[in-house]
Amino acid sequence: MAAPVGRIEKEILLKALIDEKLRVIYIKDRIEYDMTLEQPATEEMVFRPIKPLGKIKPHSKLSMLFIYKGQVIEFTPELLAQKDDLIFCNTPDAFYKNLDRNYLRVDAPSDLKILFTFGGDRYNLEFPKVIEYENITPDNSVRKIDSKNLSVLIKQITLSFKNFADGYKIVNFKDKKPETIEEKIVSESGKVLFIPSTTELLPKTDPYPKKRIITEDLFKRYLESTGVGKTFLDDNCARFLKKKFESGVYSDLWVPILFHEYIVGYIHIWISKVERPRLDFSILDTVYQFAKVLAFSLKENGYFDHGKVSQQPFEGKVLDISASGFLFAYPLGSSVLSTLLVDTDIDVTIEAPNRSINTVAKIVRRFKDKSAGYLGCHFVNMAPEDTRFLFEHLYGRQVESRDAVFLSGQV
Repeated sequence: MAAPVGRIEKEILLKALIDEKLRVIYIKDRIEYDMTLEQPATEEMVFRPIKPLGKIKPHSKLSMLFIYKGQVIEFTPELLAQKDDLIFCNTPDAFYKNLDRNYLRVDAPSDLKILFTFGGDRYNLEFPKVIEYENITPDNSVRKIDSKNLSVLIKQITLSFKNFADGYKIVNFKDKKPETIEEKIVSESGKVLFIPSTTELLPKTDPYPKKRIITEDLFKRYLESTGVGKTFLDDNCARFLKKKFESGVYSDLWVPILFHEYIVGYIHIWISKVERPRLDFSILDTVYQFAKVLAFSLKENGYFDHGKVSQQPFEGKVLDISASGFLFAYPLGSSVLSTLLVDTDIDVTIEAPNRSINTVAKIVRRFKDKSAGYLGCHFVNMAPEDTRFLFEHLYGRQVESRDAVFLSGQV
């Protein structure tokens, strides 16, 4: 995932651009332009193109990249002026590294038309909703459980709980709306409330690559959103845990049951016997998979069919595109935008004058401003011949040996 560089690292990069005369790449109308930084960057960056660039509309955003110590760095300055073959731009606040692509984005050519359709089934359901999309396919470790018979499945799961917990509860939000603090924070965040010991603090860090648990900081931010003042946060956390301990709960786990972007309910297990080992991350992982199996079983048994939405192609405004992905905008307030969530797969049709490409893209970034919502997408398993065609169509040159890694999909 692309990440902004820190202030000190940005200063190092700006110094390297001038000291090492690093090659900066910009693509316009399928022509690749190399340029170098002419003088040290302050609030302004002055570039000298190796070959004439032609006139660009003032205040245009110019997507540029360079390579520093093997790392691709991207930035998007705004054009201020062109004079004496020099390009004057502002120095943007953000430089990005760890890109999920390794070739420059360009303005979408006018001869490309791109249409989208949601991949798989989509739903409109009366459940709490989060802003991330959850794949409900369970891991192989729990697939031996029969998911077709829901009552048998629940019996199997609850029998398993007795191996590591003293109490358990499975709650469906169709019958019961979130009421307690635990239910509300789980349903609003879509994350696991994990309390290894009610005599200790909540976990300070989340060890999962794709963040899964409610840390102490996240819990405090939730309390603050409910009106608790900053000076009372520690007190409230302590009272929350003390109340559990005094009620005989020594270790506690609340796992949401996620179906696409919906929180269908949760699984709650706890330890109430001092002599029993407390809950740990391996138990959390097991219960998390059980929650996936439950969601999968509900789907297989037609539980969500009443909310299934018919698939209709939609067209967003593609702002820029590379051979590995694209950025498009969609109007705020649209019901379509509300279901375009991170990790959602969308089917993509790219229509060029002499070719049509059908592929899949995954939404990897989502942000918005006052005018629109923006979705950054990454192509998934595009056919090599389609990638080659798109590359040559966008960049106006044939594929070279230096692009081999790029075309193999390791972006």
